[in-house]
Amino acid sequence: MGSALARASLAAGHRVTVWNRSLAKTTALVDHGADLAASVADAAEASDVLIVCLFDHRSVHDVLDPVVDRLAGREVINLTTTSPDGARELARWAADHDATYLDGGIMAIPEMVGTAQSKVLYSGSQRVFDQNRPLLETWGSAEYFGDDAGMASLYDLALLASMYAMFAGFFHGAAMVGAAGVPAKEFAVRAADWLRAMAPAVIDYADVIDGGDYAVPGQQSLEFSDISDIVAASGAHGVSTELVDVVQRLIHRQIDAGHGAEGFARVIESLKAVAA
Repeated sequence: MGSALARASLAAGHRVTVWNRSLAKTTALVDHGADLAASVADAAEASDVLIVCLFDHRSVHDVLDPVVDRLAGREVINLTTTSPDGARELARWAADHDATYLDGGIMAIPEMVGTAQSKVLYSGSQRVFDQNRPLLETWGSAEYFGDDAGMASLYDLALLASMYAMFAGFFHGAAMVGAAGVPAKEFAVRAADWLRAMAPAVIDYADVIDGGDYAVPGQQSLEFSDISDIVAASGAHGVSTELVDVVQRLIHRQIDAGHGAEGFARVIESLKAVAA
């Protein structure tokens, strides 16, 4: 991902200095016009804007703690995937060393960086966001979520949660029909069409959730949403029911609390109750 960011920056005409813990990963970037820093200290001093894209929160400290004295007066834009609290800790750490911090969550795979499909979410210093927006938009559309450095990460992880749950649902369905000899590819064509058709429903569900009235007429009720048939068919075909069991428990927690006639969106209350 770091290489993809550097390539997009170079393609847009920015001067880029690169450093990587694995030197071989910098070769192609240098061939495309990047300057090579001999050390992370040299990289930190090469520009007033330091872009960080590493493995995790810990690796940011591992790489930058030894050169923290070089960060004073610089802008740190961290595109490493971290937790919201991790991003907030890094923002405090940067401020303690007189650096200004902007956190970013990349909603793209490396091949998408620099294309219209790439989106990057930011939070932290608005000044850093505003001043560097031309650079940020070389990587993808840039959206700012406020001065709480953890908000970009929170949005990033929440969106990824939706994605992973969707993919897991597809895997479950593929396992069900696969037990009857249906190739996953054949199922995928139908699943993609179905999920695409259903996706806009999240907007309607959001209106219900924000309105707080799960009894609005016209909603699919929790009782109707009971997925016992899915659970039974999965088990009958030798497919683990652990994924759909979770959904069934969320539904029945609300039914058992007397809300069976209310809309399916009410399962969010099961999730919020667990979180509380």
